[in-house]
Amino acid sequence: MRKVLVRSGAGLAGVLGALVLAATPASAHVTVNPSNATQGGYSKLTFRVPNEKDAAATTQVEVDLPQDTPVASVSVKPTTGWTATATKSKLDKPIKNDDGEITEAVTKIVWKANSPDAAIQVGQFQEFDLSAGPLPAADKIVFKALQTYSDGEVVRWIEEPAADGKEPAHPAPTVKLAAAAAATNAGGTAANTAGKGTSAAKATDDDARSRANLGLGLGVAALVLALVGVVLAGLAWRRRPAA
Repeated sequence: MRKVLVRSGAGLAGVLGALVLAATPASAHVTVNPSNATQGGYSKLTFRVPNEKDAAATTQVEVDLPQDTPVASVSVKPTTGWTATATKSKLDKPIKNDDGEITEAVTKIVWKANSPDAAIQVGQFQEFDLSAGPLPAADKIVFKALQTYSDGEVVRWIEEPAADGKEPAHPAPTVKLAAAAAATNAGGTAANTAGKGTSAAKATDDDARSRANLGLGLGVAALVLALVGVVLAGLAWRRRPAA
């Protein structure tokens, strides 16, 4: 009887553990929200950086803004515990606007944790915000990102999707841009596409939260069943016939 109880508890814990692994995403990438915006408009861009390692914290995040799709105005929102440094570079091709030509633009932003406690710990993520605009007349902006861990490893999120659309192992955060005319609805407003982009980003966030909550719930259930198995095994051991 004791062996049956022990095996039952261990079996249930194993099944729940397998379900948890199946429900947990294989990896979490560095992403940017919203993933869609309008050419010529301004947008708040949020870079979400999860910690993917089990024994190291993320201490630095670098985001590169490409020179071939420059943004005239970029401002960084302060992040508690982190210092942001924006680097400007001379543009190969100046940006023309109502005020004339802009010959320099932000091409790199580095966020660095001020202390080990501020770093992105195991099982956590951090978000870094900036305001950018006017967005260029291009079909997309690819932000190459570098994630530095406390053990010295640097993960390069710089790869673009393959020609067949397959996602690479380390995809670069990308914002797709729609022409202003395409974003205008029948009433002549340009808010329609932007609203859809926001809704899509919210749906993505909600889906990520749901999957995370499911994984957490299954993990707790597996732990509870494992504890039950241990308790039953202990009771069976105490009730064993005396030798």
